[in-house]
Amino acid sequence: MTNNEVNVIKKIKKQYEERKTEKAELERLKELDKKAKKPALVFSYTLGTVGALVLGTGMTMAMSLIPGGMIAGVAIGCCGILVDSFNYPLHKKIMKSRREKYSKEILELSNKILNEEK
Repeated sequence: MTNNEVNVIKKIKKQYEERKTEKAELERLKELDKKAKKPALVFSYTLGTVGALVLGTGMTMAMSLIPGGMIAGVAIGCCGILVDSFNYPLHKKIMKSRREKYSKEILELSNKILNEEK
């Protein structure tokens, strides 16, 4: 084999190796992003669902003809509204803590990927 052919083979090999590592790093970056966001989303959806169900239960009780149901229904409905009103601030707090936990690794990996593209 000539020296030129060896250089061509090395060049082709290098192109495919870079894409493999770049793709693996990109997949790792996506996994870290999901890992950072998923707990906050699951918590928010769960708490929002619970709050909505409590509010609905209170509304149902308030509309029923059970004696004393109106007062209890309004109280339970207000509890549901209270639970839902704290959902967004809690979501933001969880997201902030998760971002702080994973930010160093995500930033290093994204900078590495971006520098390899240039």
